[in-house]
Amino acid sequence: MKITPNQLIEGCILSVPIMGHTDTPIVKENTVLSSNHISAIQSFLVPIVEVESTLANGVIFKPQGIIYESNKEIKGEIKKEKKFIEIYNEAVKQYRKLYIEWQSGKKIEMICVRKSLTPLFEYVLDHPKELLTIHHLSKVEEYIYHHSVSVGCLASFIAKKLHYSKRDWLQVGIAGALCDAGMSKIPSKLLMKKGPLSKFEFSEIKKHPVHSYNMLKEVTGVSNAILLSVLQHHERIDRSGYPLRSDKKKLHSFSQVIAVADVFHAMTSERIYSKKQSPYDVLNHLCKDHFGRFEHQIMQTFCESYSQLSIGARVRLKCGDLAEIIFFDNQRLSNPMIKLLHTGEIFELNKDQSLQIEEIV
Repeated sequence: MKITPNQLIEGCILSVPIMGHTDTPIVKENTVLSSNHISAIQSFLVPIVEVESTLANGVIFKPQGIIYESNKEIKGEIKKEKKFIEIYNEAVKQYRKLYIEWQSGKKIEMICVRKSLTPLFEYVLDHPKELLTIHHLSKVEEYIYHHSVSVGCLASFIAKKLHYSKRDWLQVGIAGALCDAGMSKIPSKLLMKKGPLSKFEFSEIKKHPVHSYNMLKEVTGVSNAILLSVLQHHERIDRSGYPLRSDKKKLHSFSQVIAVADVFHAMTSERIYSKKQSPYDVLNHLCKDHFGRFEHQIMQTFCESYSQLSIGARVRLKCGDLAEIIFFDNQRLSNPMIKLLHTGEIFELNKDQSLQIEEIV
C-alpha cells in the first residue's frame, strides 16, 4: 500500500525502495522500519512510500488517513509475488504453534517441521542477501521462535557455502531450527527473566540440548546427524562447551556449522538480557576472540560469505551517517571500505567509534 511518511509506524516493511539523488536507495526494499528510518525518510521529504499490508510482527497494518492504490495490474490480473517477509513470518508462526504443542507434551512430528521450514530455507538460499537483515526481524518477547527459525536459515546457508548436498544442507537447517526445541521443557519465567541468572538457573537452561536430543531420539525420520547436531550445538572444539565437553573428534560437523549460526544470530539480535551488536563487530569478535573454539574452515567460510553479501549494502554508522559498503578485506571485517551517501567520500572505517557500523539498513 502507498502512504505518506507521516503514516509510517515502527515495524512497517518497505515494499519498494526509496530512491534519493544517487543510484543507490536511501532505504532498501524489505527493510523493517525503525524510528530512525522513519525520521530519515521524513527528513528527505519523500512524498509517498510503499509498504506491506502487514507489519513485521505479522499484524495487519491499518494506517490513519488516505491509502493510495498500489497494486499493479497486468493483463487484467493482480500480480503479487510472495516476498521473503511473508515466507519468514509464516515460518515463525508455524514454529510458534509447534513449540507451544511441545510445551504441552506433544511429540515432535518431523513432517510438520519440514513443511513449515523448507520453503523458507529454499527461498533464502535463492535470495541470500535477505540474511543481512534477518536479525532485525527478531522480537524480544518471541525471541525463541525467531532465533530457531533464523539459525536454521543461517546454518543451511553456511552448509551450502561449504558445498554440502541439498539433502545435507536441508538437514543442517532443520537441525539448527530444532536445537532449542528443548527450551520448551524449561519454565518460561526462567527464559524471560530480566535479571542475571543464578548458577542453578543457568545450569537448568544448559540442559536444553539434552532435552532437544531426548525429544527427537524416538521420532521417525530423524537421522543420527540431526540427533548429534542438537546435542552438540553448544560444544566447542577446545572442549569449553556443554553439555558433555566432548572431544573435537567426537563432534559432528553439522553441529559446528550450527554453533556458528547460533552464536552469530544471538549476538546480533535484541535479547531480554543483552543488546544487539553490529553484525560486523560480531564477525570480528568471533574470528579473533573465539579463535580455536570453532572449526576454522566453517568460521572462515561464513565470515567471507557474509562479507561478500554485504558489498553494496546500506549501513548506518554510529555517528548517524548513512553509507554504502563497497569493499571488504577478510582480515579486517569490522573495517570495510565505505562510501558516505551524503558526500560521496570513500574511505576505510577505523577504530574511531563514531566511524563504526551501527546497523544494516
